[in-house]
Amino acid sequence: MSVPDSLLALDRVCTSFGGLQVIGELSFSVARGQAVGLIGPNGAGKTTVFNMVSGVLRPDSGTIVFDGQDVTSVPSRRRIARGIARSFQNVRLMQHLTVWENLLVGQHVRATGLFDLLTPFRCLSNHRWRKEAVAALSEMDLAGYADAMVGELPYGIRKRIDLVRATLAGASLLMLDEPAAGLNPVETQALTSHLELLRARGVTLLIVEHDMHFVDRICDHVVVLNFGEKIAEGPLSIVQRDTVVRAAYLGSEHAA
Repeated sequence: MSVPDSLLALDRVCTSFGGLQVIGELSFSVARGQAVGLIGPNGAGKTTVFNMVSGVLRPDSGTIVFDGQDVTSVPSRRRIARGIARSFQNVRLMQHLTVWENLLVGQHVRATGLFDLLTPFRCLSNHRWRKEAVAALSEMDLAGYADAMVGELPYGIRKRIDLVRATLAGASLLMLDEPAAGLNPVETQALTSHLELLRARGVTLLIVEHDMHFVDRICDHVVVLNFGEKIAEGPLSIVQRDTVVRAAYLGSEHAA
């Protein structure tokens, strides 16, 4: 199932772990330039969907189409090169490197040849990737951390740096797994502003997040999962009133 000008489309995707089906017959689309929230209770299968779209997991059946091409069997490293990037719920930065060194490592997915891979970036202060990394940090008001060791930084700062690294991969689809988790209100507002800037540049967003206020500010549309199945889809203001959704979050006795 797809929508006009969809960048990403999942069609009847299923996957199981050890005989237990965790995603069943899931179909939804993300239009180009849209921000879509993937929401649901804990254990609903949201991160599993992210893992399938990014290529970490291969579905048992169904298809995943990205930018008009079937990528169901494409390895994760090639999906990154095609324009799919993600951040993780648990920050995966290299603790022993500085912030800008982490960003340069993330940009290696854009390498077009052996020269790029072997270029000693430490010695090239004017290299375009280093300039882009510094500019991206400035946009997020993080320029002062460029030379800091990641392992010495607070969690909220590391979370935002992980997002910057994901954006530097040059993605057309950016998948964010709980980007606002662990951030204070000021950091959350800075994150919101940065995501709005990315959208203005044409980046499509798929976001897993439990903070519904954050989802409401960022997302045009939400897809609600429960036990691996889609139970609702549409604008958050409408979905929140759905009795099936309320039962999934609150229990059937509170759904009314």
